[in-house]
Amino acid sequence: MSTPTTGEPAGDPPADASTDLVELRVPADPAYLTVVRTASAGLAARLDLTLDEIEDLRIAVDEACTLLLGPSPSEADLVATFRLGEGSLEVEVRGPARELPERSSFAWAVLEALVGEVFTGTSATGAWIVLRHSKTSGAPLGVVAGVG
Repeated sequence: MSTPTTGEPAGDPPADASTDLVELRVPADPAYLTVVRTASAGLAARLDLTLDEIEDLRIAVDEACTLLLGPSPSEADLVATFRLGEGSLEVEVRGPARELPERSSFAWAVLEALVGEVFTGTSATGAWIVLRHSKTSGAPLGVVAGVG
């Protein structure tokens, strides 16, 4: 399921004692994407996901970051915010890209095939993508909800 939107991400889960929040800020340069990929895999492992599910999430986060870098390296930051709840992981990535590619592009096909929910939007400072996975949703990480 994907929902294109504009403005700020909606529906942020309320912060409570059962939700861990990790924010990673790196320069918006492809050389730093390995740091974000490694953090994604490490945090996903805390949910007791299978190795295939962890790898799918790592690839999806990498693809989202790549989409948000923009056409050339800038002095802006790429910010990945990970929210870990009981059996769920949400990754919000913000970057300097002013526009996102068409939803029919290969990059979107990859994102939508690897995570259960994808939300996107743009703001005055750039674009954002939110990836959500929940072990309790019944949809495996590698299957788009409503397909398959």
